[in-house]
Amino acid sequence: MKERKLGILGEKLGMTTIFTEDGRALGVTVLQLGPCVVLAKRFAGARQNGRSDGYNALVLGYGQKSAHRVNKPEAGQLKAAGGIEQARRFVCEVRVSEATLGRFEVGQTVSIGDLELSVNDKVDVIGTSKGKGTAGVMKRHHFGGFRATHGTHEYFRHGGSIGCRKWPGRVFKGRKMPGRMGNERVTTQNIRVAGIRAEDNCLLLYGAVPGSRKSHVVVRLAIKKHPAA
Repeated sequence: MKERKLGILGEKLGMTTIFTEDGRALGVTVLQLGPCVVLAKRFAGARQNGRSDGYNALVLGYGQKSAHRVNKPEAGQLKAAGGIEQARRFVCEVRVSEATLGRFEVGQTVSIGDLELSVNDKVDVIGTSKGKGTAGVMKRHHFGGFRATHGTHEYFRHGGSIGCRKWPGRVFKGRKMPGRMGNERVTTQNIRVAGIRAEDNCLLLYGAVPGSRKSHVVVRLAIKKHPAA
C-alpha cells in the first residue's frame, strides 16, 4: 500500500503563460493553496473514548466564512479548532499516513510549504469540472455519428441501437447515451509543477486542471508517478 502524503485545499485562479530559458512559451494554471486550518482529525486506532474512525485523515478548511452563516451543529464542531472564527467555506478530509497525522494538531495552519514540493514534481489535482448541460453522444462520449450519404436521413448525430427486443430485452446499465455532461468530481493525475511562489501561496502547474476560475481544488503529491507524464 502506497504511503498517503499530505494534501492541501485551495482555489483555481486561472491560466497564464510563462517563458522557459530556451524561449518557449508554455501555458500554466495558477492555484492558490492555503493557508488551511486543521478543523479535526480522524484516527484509524481507538481514541480515548474507545471509538475509531477506521482511517487517518486531516479535516482541512479553506477560505474564511462569515460567522452569521455558521449553524449550531457546525459551531459545536468548531469549538476544538478555536471557535466560530475558524469557520471555512471549503472543508474537506485529506487522507494521510499516521506519521503525517502526528505532525499536526487541531487549530494548526497548513501552508504550501508543508507539502515539501519542488519544481518538476508531479501532483494530482481534484476538482469539479465545468458543467456543460445536456449533451448528445457525439459531444459527451465522442461517438463518430452516421455517414452523411447513402440514404442517411435525420439521423446524423444519433447513437444507434441501445438493445434488442428478444435479448436482452432491456437496456444494459452504463450504456453511453445523451445526458448531463460535466459538473462532476474529476482527478487529473501526474501534473508537473512549473513553479512555486510560497510568499503568495501560489502553485504553477503545466497544462490545465478541472474546474472554472475561483473553483475549489484539492492538491496532493501524485500517487501514480508515470514516467512518461
